[in-house]
Amino acid sequence: MNPRSHITTHVLDAVTGRPAVAVGVRLEQQVSDNWHDLASAQTDHDGRIGDLGPDAVSAGRYRITFDTGSYFAARDQATFYPQVTIVFELGDESAHYHVPLLLSPFAYSTYRGS
Repeated sequence: MNPRSHITTHVLDAVTGRPAVAVGVRLEQQVSDNWHDLASAQTDHDGRIGDLGPDAVSAGRYRITFDTGSYFAARDQATFYPQVTIVFELGDESAHYHVPLLLSPFAYSTYRGS
């Protein structure tokens, strides 16, 4: 069984209805007025990253940045969003946080997953 970190994500290409493979993702934590890198990874063959960051993180503000520009460039597809950044509050230190991204070249959506 693969380990699962406190924060996970997946990316779905809403145009093709398929997982978005090899999307670069960076996780950061806000400390005072500064952002600190915690982890970076790429989505797997299923569009997922199950080991993004440490096994446990403290309550606070985090952001995930998706390198959507490189993903679309590799497919010779123009995009309006070269990157997507999602900032969220982690309040329950015992809960798992899943932050998915539904992606198309000219729109995106996210939600708190499970």
